[in-house]
Amino acid sequence: MNTEVLKGGFGNAPVDAAYAFRAAMKAMACPGTVEVLQGAQPPAPVSVAAGTLLLTLCDPDTPLHLAGDFDCEDVRAWVSFHIGAPVVAAEVSMFALGSWEALAPLSRFAIGTPEYPDRSATLIVEQEVLAQDGMALRGPGIKDSVTMALPETGAFQMNAMLFPLGLDFFFTSGDQVSALPRTTKVEVA
Repeated sequence: MNTEVLKGGFGNAPVDAAYAFRAAMKAMACPGTVEVLQGAQPPAPVSVAAGTLLLTLCDPDTPLHLAGDFDCEDVRAWVSFHIGAPVVAAEVSMFALGSWEALAPLSRFAIGTPEYPDRSATLIVEQEVLAQDGMALRGPGIKDSVTMALPETGAFQMNAMLFPLGLDFFFTSGDQVSALPRTTKVEVA
């Protein structure tokens, strides 16, 4: 067994998970803001923030999809040991991790049903950097508007039109996280 997979989890799981959960929920409640998210040391190419999200939000009952370069032996072993989440196809996942390009097309992911809109997927999109410029965001949790660099505009505009159905997004880079819930309207700034 590769003993490297035994490393990289939370040092003090209850405390680390509580801090991480608070930062993740703050990012989701205030779309476009950037929060620091630390605690995990996952294998490459997973960032600290993405690994911390996985440790905080996933468990053995959470189907996880790993896309592109993130679907590798080291990441699968780390997920298996620290989380126990089953790695599944995109169509049946509750969470997915990958680059924007690897996660495409978004139509593969569950958007919920009218009876159960909460049965949708949450995508963790790894990016080079998180920047607060680019598209204008409006909606719940935003006083007037904020700006956020997004990989594209159309997909997020279409996603918002599906409300109350749709996907929720976390964007991660290094130890930073930002979020874009389905309730957020995306406009060209």
